[in-house]
Formats: sequence, structure tokens, C-alpha cells
Amino acid sequence: MEELSKHFLNNNRRQFLKKMGLGIGGLAAASMLDPFSGMAANASTNPTGLNLPHFAPKAKRVIYLFQSGGPSQLELFDHKPLLNKLRGQDLPDSVRQGQRLTGMTSGQDSFPLVGSQFKFNQYGQSRAWVSSLMPYTAKIVDELCFIKSMHTEAINHDPAITFFQTGSQQPGRPSMGSWMSYGLGSLNNNLPTFTVLLSRGTGRPLTQPLYSRLWGNGFLSSLHQGVQFRAGKDPVLFLKNPDGISRNERRQMLDYIAAINEKQEREFGDPEINSRIAQYEMAYRMQTSVPETMNVDDEPEHIIKMYGMDATVPGTYAANCLLARRLVEKDVRFVQLYHMGWDQHANLPGQIEKQAKDIDQATAALILDLKQRGLLDDTLVVWGGEFGRTNYSQGTLTDTNYGRDHHPKCFTMFMAGGGVKSGFTYGETDDFGYNIAKDPVHVHDLQATMMHLMGIDHTKFTHKHQGRRFRLTDVSGHVINDLIT
Repeated sequence: MEELSKHFLNNNRRQFLKKMGLGIGGLAAASMLDPFSGMAANASTNPTGLNLPHFAPKAKRVIYLFQSGGPSQLELFDHKPLLNKLRGQDLPDSVRQGQRLTGMTSGQDSFPLVGSQFKFNQYGQSRAWVSSLMPYTAKIVDELCFIKSMHTEAINHDPAITFFQTGSQQPGRPSMGSWMSYGLGSLNNNLPTFTVLLSRGTGRPLTQPLYSRLWGNGFLSSLHQGVQFRAGKDPVLFLKNPDGISRNERRQMLDYIAAINEKQEREFGDPEINSRIAQYEMAYRMQTSVPETMNVDDEPEHIIKMYGMDATVPGTYAANCLLARRLVEKDVRFVQLYHMGWDQHANLPGQIEKQAKDIDQATAALILDLKQRGLLDDTLVVWGGEFGRTNYSQGTLTDTNYGRDHHPKCFTMFMAGGGVKSGFTYGETDDFGYNIAKDPVHVHDLQATMMHLMGIDHTKFTHKHQGRRFRLTDVSGHVINDLIT
């Protein structure tokens, strides 16, 4: 009863008003001394107090162009003429080596090899192979760092995408952008540290959904979760003031709520309370900063043409690439684009042609635009999906049509800027495009390398949760130094 009496004594009206007055007075004084210190310890530029970066970073920001569904490397970047010569012949057992298949092709009686119907050529001084599906990308190959030997452990979409985004096939871990936000903090007090943009491709419009947990904070503070910017008049839901509420009234309301929340935090010590205060403050500042960022009316006509006319259509990949440039221009730390529609199990030639057209011009434009603005040197751009596609046809192979199943054993990604080598190709696959022949790169290796470029030693960057120290790369992964300048 003595402890209960103390609790009520400390929470009477007199004590409450006294503490609230001190809290509001402190906020007022802080705001006069430093307009960005209103959150104080609640949400500084690096609220975790971690001693990061571990060393001088080569990149300050990341744009991750995630191609959801698994782009076919054999149609885009991994030229395998042998598959055309052996078209229709069964995949040799000596090549497959008993590797597992998905449920979609495991019942096939045969696995007929099929090469790409699209022409390949070498481009640039680097002589990189690119198919006719990607003419704009072909022009910038000397800016790119290709990885031809990516591999993953997951063979189905959900665990494979989750693995790339969080380092685990099981949901519940923090996403890569959340780790970056947690470790490095914000470069802009008026926009979220980690933003997300979604687009749906024309290659296969009705495809697998994406879940918000892919950009979730997991067991980290909710302050670090990705903020999705939607297409349309309300990019961030519930950001506007309700009818009848002025901006000054919203400011007063937030001050009173902050005072009450601070009192709760002092009594109970729940760090999530501080995160909530910081989120309220960020939402208040975003009321001005988000509309300004999303409005592309001030972009010159030649920039719009550079990205393609879809850049003026909200929610398209081209529009999101342009927004990504505007966001990193304002020093948003991590920008994640997801483009759906790459899952061509059937009708691949027609579907992938549309899908490639969605992204080719805008991807190249983004990289060139960053370069001409002096942003590419310290902005890392990453392009790729969750796995590749098989070298054999899923379903019936005809003279003009075929499909390809999921293939986690080898596929292609590329990077640009941010300290990676340009005009460089790393890794090789065998002549069948089925296995890695040289320099394999695992998902955790890619994550470790990205973190290294941001100045983070992935083995030392951990967070203790439920008695265990977790990290993005789990218990594996190593930096691929050959990719770094």
C-alpha cells in the first residue's frame, strides 16, 4: 500500500501541472535556442547514440530499385548463346545436379532448354552484354557495376523478398532501410529517414502483393520504419489537419500531448513513448515538406523527357524514380522503390518486353540525373530482384512462346555510384546459365557490402533482442571488396 500511496501522491493535480509547466517551458526555451532541438533526446539526428559510422563512408544515401517477381537474367544481361543452340533439348542431369524445383515445375516430364528471343550486344568501353530490351541501360553500362553471380537460399517469392529486405526468410526482422535509419540517423529533419515508393508493372499487372512488413522496423523502434509515399493527392495518409483544425491549433495540441507523453516516459521509462513523440513532430513538419517534395511541376521539361512522359503520372516507376532523385537531393537516407510484375511463368517474351519498357529509360535517367547533379558519387543505386529465372521452359515450349520458373542459384543485379566500381562486371555463370562458375555473391554478402559502403562494419552493428544480438547479415556475409573503388 505504501508504494501505491506514493504513486497517487506523485500523480496528483498539483504535481502534474508543475511537471507539465516545466516540460512546456523547457520545450519553449529549446525551440528558441535551436528550432530543431524540440525533440531533444527523443529524436536527434542519431537517437540511438551508436558510434557510427565505424569508418569513413563512401556513400551517404541509398536508392534501392527492387524489381519484385524475379527478372529473367537470361533475357536482360546474362548472354547464353549455347541455350539457343540446344533449344528444346532436356536440361542435363549433370548441370542440374539434383537441385530442388518449385511446385510449379517439379511435375514436368522434361525441362527443355530455351535461349532468349531477344538480341544481345556488347556496349561501352566495358563491353558489357545487354539485350535489346534495355536500350537506355545499354548506353550507361560504363556507369554500372554488374554482379552476374548472385545467389539466394529462397525459392519462393515471399521468403525470397523478405530475405533480401531483412536478412531472414522469416518475417519479423527489421528491414535494411530501418537498420540504416537506426544506425546512421537522419540527414534531413523534415522528411523521414527511410521512404518507400511502389509501382505496378505492365508486364504482369496482376501479380504477387507486397506487404508493409517488408519495410517494417521489426524489433527496432517504430521511429525507424519505412514511410510509404502513395500516388495521388494524399501521399502520406492522415497527414493533413482535419477540417476546422488550424496549423497553430495542431501545434498547441502536439505541445500538450508531448508534455503528457514526457511525463509518462519519466515514470515508466518506455522508449516507445519517445518514438511516438518524434513521429508526431515529424508528421507536423511533413505537412509542409512532403507536398513540396512530391510536386514535380518545377521540374524542367528536358528532365521530364529524360525520365519519360510517365514521369508525370503519379504511381508509375518513372514518376517514382524522379521522386527518388528529389528525395535524395533533400538528403533522405534510404529510398526504396518496389516495382512489381517480373514473374513471367508463361508468355515471357511478350510480358517481359512490356516490363522492361516500364523501367529501362527511367532507371538510366535516374543514374544520369544523379551524376549531372553531383549526387552519384555519394549515392548508392542498387537494381535487382529476389531471384532469377530458369534456363528451361516452364510449361509448353513453342516456336514463339515460353515461360521460366524461379531460379535462386544464379542471377544478375547491378549497382552504380556510392563507391562501387563503374564499367565493371563481377562473377560468371556456366554456359547453361544454371550454376555459378566464378565469384559467387550471397544475399548477405550484398548486404554486408552495402553497409560497408555506408561506413558500417556489418559484424559489429547489432541490436540485442530477447537475449540475442541480431544483425542484418545474421551470422554470415562478407564484404566483396572487388566491387569497391
